[in-house]
Amino acid sequence: MEIQNGQLLSSVEIPIPNNVLTTAKRQYKGEDLERFLAMKLYDITYMSDGLQIRGFLALPPLYEEKLPAIQFNRGGSGPKGALTLEGVFSILGMYAAWGYVAIASQYRGQGGSEGAEEWGAGDTNDAQNLTILLKSLPYVDSERIGLIAGSRGGMMAFQMLRTMNDFRAAVTFGSPTMLHLLSQREYIIQTFMPFLKNEESIEKALEERSVVVWADELCKTTPLLILHGTGDRKVHPSHSLELSKVLLETLQPHKLILYENADHVLAGRRSESNVEIRQWMDRYVKEKAKLPIVGPHGN
Repeated sequence: MEIQNGQLLSSVEIPIPNNVLTTAKRQYKGEDLERFLAMKLYDITYMSDGLQIRGFLALPPLYEEKLPAIQFNRGGSGPKGALTLEGVFSILGMYAAWGYVAIASQYRGQGGSEGAEEWGAGDTNDAQNLTILLKSLPYVDSERIGLIAGSRGGMMAFQMLRTMNDFRAAVTFGSPTMLHLLSQREYIIQTFMPFLKNEESIEKALEERSVVVWADELCKTTPLLILHGTGDRKVHPSHSLELSKVLLETLQPHKLILYENADHVLAGRRSESNVEIRQWMDRYVKEKAKLPIVGPHGN
């Protein structure tokens, strides 16, 4: 029998390490702490384009028959970009504490996954096939799924929203949006270019990864929360600002927040940004709020 994309191949529970437990007791209070301590984290393997891809799945206490879910697209490149246990417990564990099933992929070529690492190509397939897996889980409400993504993962999220309408809401932070306009000196281009060595047209490859070029094709039923730190050294905050300008013209429901003094991963404003992210997910995913009005209106 042929194994299909998104098919879950293995799932192994990971106990909460003592150092993570200590940190959680400082970070969470009340019901959120109870949910964090009661959540379960699994190391998973699933199928994507014939490759076995590693990832993680966090389950909150099953207080509902069908639970809302969040898919997380990590950023980074190479071995240092792969998700660590501490990072997974911090990120997916937090989403589980909020009451969501949470899932993330290591993508091909890293974190124990098969294949060679890519940047905005096959790795985007890995993220899309993870969505297939997520929607197949019997305890997930497939009508209440959100997408949260950072940096490279945000670039991939825009690619996903170009062809998918599976997400009730999405959040990106520190994400490149106009790679095709950058000079070779830019950090993000220097990081990215090695993955384009086999591309016939570098210009076309960059445009395919630059959402400002095709923003009018984004799913209009997925409201976007776009976050960026003004102190981001890796991806200039103008990436998010320019995207917001384009989205105003395409009537894409979105909200832009620039955090002063925050860096690429919003350090320095992490608590504040997590509140914004949670409110966005709760409103549009968990509570299935109506889409905001876009375009000129009112008095």
